[in-house]
Amino acid sequence: MHTSPLAQPGTGDAGGMNVYILQSALQMARRGVEVEIFTRATSSADPPVVQVAPGVLVRNVVAGPFEGLDKYDLPTQLCAFAAGVLRAEATHEPGYYDIVHSHYWLSGQVGWLARDRWAVPLVHTAHTLAAVKNASLAEGDTPEPPLRAVGEQQVVDEADRLIVNTEHEAQQLISLHHADPDRIDVVHPGVDLELFTPGDRAASRALLGLDPNARVLTFVGRIQPLKAPDVLLRAAARMPDAHVVVVGGPSGSGLAAPDGLIRLAAELGISERVTFLPPQPRDRLVHVYRAADLVAVPSHSESFGLVAIEAQACGTPVVAAAVGGLPVAVRDGVTGTLVNGHDIDDWARAMTALLARDPEALSAAAVRHAASFSWARTVDALLAGYRRAIADYRARLTVGRNGRTVTEARA
Repeated sequence: MHTSPLAQPGTGDAGGMNVYILQSALQMARRGVEVEIFTRATSSADPPVVQVAPGVLVRNVVAGPFEGLDKYDLPTQLCAFAAGVLRAEATHEPGYYDIVHSHYWLSGQVGWLARDRWAVPLVHTAHTLAAVKNASLAEGDTPEPPLRAVGEQQVVDEADRLIVNTEHEAQQLISLHHADPDRIDVVHPGVDLELFTPGDRAASRALLGLDPNARVLTFVGRIQPLKAPDVLLRAAARMPDAHVVVVGGPSGSGLAAPDGLIRLAAELGISERVTFLPPQPRDRLVHVYRAADLVAVPSHSESFGLVAIEAQACGTPVVAAAVGGLPVAVRDGVTGTLVNGHDIDDWARAMTALLARDPEALSAAAVRHAASFSWARTVDALLAGYRRAIADYRARLTVGRNGRTVTEARA
């Protein structure tokens, strides 16, 4: 509901979730599974329906003003968005949809209603949790409102199955929201292994206008306190030969100070050693990764970290915060380094040490590690979860009709 899978990741509220939804939908369509994605229209120019590929439709639902509506104001448009979703289904014969998969808690609220209206199971992926984000807030960041925590609990209670990125996230759902472990499926996100591949570093640097001989440290993501790009800049200021590339646009609480990183670079005296680039389309993003000596992911909270996997698929090692799903995305000591906390000296030492290691060995290990995270594997696991959800839902319906036990109904 709060961001379109067609939006450019790295700006606004668009990020890894957008990539996850679109790439998994495209992969499902190749298996013969038709996917319709409902998202809130953010421009009057958005057509009602966009066919992204054969078998993948994006429906732009009009709900509230097209522009200027903050994510925290979106709960006021839940009714309007839900109405748009239900009207689309009403144009089909009953039973047209087999399953609802909601992403993020706002969509979960609508998915819950659609599940009851359409008599199909609801699968939900939270992507992030308010309690987790609030427990690791960056300095100056805004905590998630209590309304979100209540909404997340409701969706967890109502969903037929819950999809999480890592086992760590599953344990968080269980401990924070008392989720039923038997209803949780762990599904690692993937990476486009045909696009994100190793390549000519010199050619990529030439394309981006970077010094071919520099030590390049790169950040890719939304510019907001949660993602902590300031940690990279502060650490780089203590590494005299380092050049920093920051790729992304302001979003979330970062919108209040869109030029904050530029000012920070000036205050640190490293403006000449920092290159700022806007969010890049996928075919150019691959060159960003190839051009880097390392990619930094210093987030305070990260459910998985697609950037880390994409970088490694291009043969670039990663230095990441040891939070959330990043210990799964990065093999500490093999494909990169995990850093506990956000102490600037620790980050400077970790990046300096990684740059001193054998780059060819690191690159080869990174590519091998990333190869285990394909969108095909992701969709294999998602479809298996869908089948379990449908089977369990039908069994419960049978029990409701004739009073038999679940075991008898399955038999």
